Amino acid sequence: MAHHNETGKKGEQLAATWLQQRGYLILHINWRYTHCEIDIIASLNDTLHFIEVKTRQTETFGYPEESVSRKKMISLMNGAAEFLFQHPEWKKVQYDILAITQLKNQPTKYFLIEDVYYSQ
Repeated sequence: MAHHNETGKKGEQLAATWLQQRGYLILHINWRYTHCEIDIIASLNDTLHFIEVKTRQTETFGYPEESVSRKKMISLMNGAAEFLFQHPEWKKVQYDILAITQLKNQPTKYFLIEDVYYSQ
């Protein structure tokens, strides 16, 4: 597995743990439908959260949240639409980005950007 893929998988596990510690119920990690993948689907207070996780181990290329493109958010929303089609019981929905920075010899930093929306 390529190093960036290992970093991503580790980041998703860190994200799931961090979210659980804040009261989220993790429903799915890496939920897939055709070409769409949603890193984490979780619930909190009757709201369904579709969460894109970005992890970086260096600041060379900027902050992790800066790498979430419009194309990625549209893909997330398309995947979410299918999930909601399969699970119509959810009425409140939110799209979030969880940025994780793991610099050498420093504590892991988490930055949750809530209720992100991109119009298509």
